[in-house]
Amino acid sequence: MYYSRIRTRYVFDDSFVYKIMASTVAVPVAPTVSDPERCEGEEELRGIEAEVENDQHTGPVAAPPQNRLAKLPLSRIKALMKADPDVSLASQESVFIIAKATELFVEMIAKDALVYAQQGKRKTLQRKDLDNAIETIDEFAFLEGTLDA
Repeated sequence: MYYSRIRTRYVFDDSFVYKIMASTVAVPVAPTVSDPERCEGEEELRGIEAEVENDQHTGPVAAPPQNRLAKLPLSRIKALMKADPDVSLASQESVFIIAKATELFVEMIAKDALVYAQQGKRKTLQRKDLDNAIETIDEFAFLEGTLDA
């Protein structure tokens, strides 16, 4: 009941796809003339980034880049997708989009559960925080009962 309502609301909502794409693609923005502080801050940031890049390459062996676009292992996500009998082929783009959507979902539920942990004056998330977030937030209604042992 809840799943179908949420599914039609979020799966076919283009803004969610645009949010995923915006979080993965860096779009250059031209600085405005009316905001000189922003321009100065961007120049400082570029200078710091250049220094960091130079420092990384001066060592005996350059370390691999740590800023991956997807934090979850794509090969495991592809294996999970292929375990579904309805999925015959999974392109790299679809695997990447599923990985980013999963990351955003986990981030969203963790932030909502963090609110309950902070209300309890704790810094560590507990299962009861996730349960509270699932019970009180309508977007997570489809998860009710899934964490029960």
